Amino acid sequence: MAEPRPPDITPAGDAPSAPPALEPFRASEPLTLGVELELQLVNTHDYDLAPYSDEMLRLMARLQWPGAVVPEMTSSMIEVSTGVCRSGTQVLEELTQLREALLRCADKLNIAVVGGGTHPFQLWHHQRIYDKPRFRELSALYGYLSKQFTVFGQHVHVGCPDPDAALLMLHRMSRYIPHFIALSASSPFVQGQDTQFDSARLNSVSAFPMSGRAPFTLSWQAFEAFFARSTRTGVVRSMKDFYWDIRPKPEYGTIEIRVFDTPLTVERAAALAAFVQALGAWFLQEQPFMPQEDDYMVYTYNRFQACRFGLEAVYVEPATGRHQPLRDHLLATLRGLAPHAEALGAGPALEMLARDVEQGANDARWLRQRQSRERLLAEVVRQGAQRFRGPQGRRS
Repeated sequence: MAEPRPPDITPAGDAPSAPPALEPFRASEPLTLGVELELQLVNTHDYDLAPYSDEMLRLMARLQWPGAVVPEMTSSMIEVSTGVCRSGTQVLEELTQLREALLRCADKLNIAVVGGGTHPFQLWHHQRIYDKPRFRELSALYGYLSKQFTVFGQHVHVGCPDPDAALLMLHRMSRYIPHFIALSASSPFVQGQDTQFDSARLNSVSAFPMSGRAPFTLSWQAFEAFFARSTRTGVVRSMKDFYWDIRPKPEYGTIEIRVFDTPLTVERAAALAAFVQALGAWFLQEQPFMPQEDDYMVYTYNRFQACRFGLEAVYVEPATGRHQPLRDHLLATLRGLAPHAEALGAGPALEMLARDVEQGANDARWLRQRQSRERLLAEVVRQGAQRFRGPQGRRS
């Protein structure tokens, strides 16, 4: 039997369709937040991934909760998202409501919901592609990479007043990609092995051809020209086809930061969103630096260091080339943001993150400590499920 032709390739003799246009940028209230969390569904027998997304979606449809709940690439994943939030506190309130609804449904199905950027011991070839046209297209195009994309991330949207401001915000945020990775890292185990990475999840993302970083441009007109050139090749149809670390989302009037591993708790997820918002406030109110193309000379190195070593990484300051512990730069950043955080009601969230940085504590460390003690990854996942339930559910 002939193999299926990959999607989006025009057969010989067919007239090519006109390239799609980039959606207009819809201005949004500056610094508003939206958070998406990709979550693991596991059985309560051996704590492996379980294909229960359809059942969860049916049960969730009967309940009241903010935001949205949708399927993801494989059927052992589910994605929840907040509505438009004005603070990290509101993000936490909405994620808490979503968590409680998820747990009610999971308990009825005798399964568990878990955070973390990877499932520690699932086998990629056991996963099922969720039956949705876009996911089927991606599976046909990317083959086994689609099932290996059973990884779990947090995405944070930040509202921007206009498209040029969005690009400026995007490239300023790019200097802090290592900070985001180290704070959220929660994927040390893959296929039953300790990868020696704090965030192994991002290695799966990097396998896709449209991953990496956005092109350096500070004008929306120039970005539209880049998008037009990309769509003329037939490789790109929409912004969804770019798996960049940060990408514009013109239909929402935001930039979307995509490098966070899903944390083990919604509390940490909300704190990370608060950190992003405080950074954005600093950028808008103080205009602390103007990004340059040369910033990206150290981008890949800094990103790798944070994925590999987490809070113990080396950070190269883009403007000066100075090498320093990422932990030191993170602490200085968090302390410098204190006035903006206080104004946003995010002071406690950033203080929590700073305490963790001082102690070298992230979720990857927590997972490794549990595995060192238990010597059984299934028990680590069980304890992760208890941790996700919140303070009342944390018995381990």
